[in-house]
Amino acid sequence: MTDKKRVHRDIKQLQRVKTWQLVIVLILLTFVAATFLRLNNIGMEQRRDAVYAADKTGDDTQIINSLSDLQQYVSSHMNTSLDGGVYLKDSYQRAYDKAVAAASNDNNPNGNIYQKAAQICDPQFSYYTIAYQQCFMNELQKYPSSNQLVEQLNLPPAASYRHDFVSPIWSPDFAGWTVVACIIIALIIVVRLIALGILRLMLHHHYKSI
Repeated sequence: MTDKKRVHRDIKQLQRVKTWQLVIVLILLTFVAATFLRLNNIGMEQRRDAVYAADKTGDDTQIINSLSDLQQYVSSHMNTSLDGGVYLKDSYQRAYDKAVAAASNDNNPNGNIYQKAAQICDPQFSYYTIAYQQCFMNELQKYPSSNQLVEQLNLPPAASYRHDFVSPIWSPDFAGWTVVACIIIALIIVVRLIALGILRLMLHHHYKSI
């Protein structure tokens, strides 16, 4: 009889807070967490756009500062993945044009072969990549007297103009703490349902044994 009363008491204590109330709290917290996660992502997009804007200006100091700001933000906020990183295509084009200008030789009997190669490869690619470099080299190799000029052409590596930063799985900001709160509430609901189930089985077993 004492065990039966104790089980009844435990069930009543668990039922003071209804499961449906906890579910409502969980739904509200999930909405808040999703909002904060979205705000984190928007903050990343704004800083990434600032990097692209700085890249267009050609101001090295501005580019470095915007990249630093983006890196600090991404590394300290969850849900800020860059999806492939940031490619400074305008900076690469400036470096590429500089390399081509330095290697150009108007005395070549074939004319400005760099300009000819660019006229063929530029329409095929939206920005400068390794594939573009390969296309460019292939076009230069078509001219018999261009072997030495190809060796003089020192195109910058495209990979050095791509930057990617790692976003943490969890961060101690509003988004991170609301996600933790959601997990805690969900665990409470699960534990509560399991505990109620066990207590009811104990009561059922007790009645059967009488």
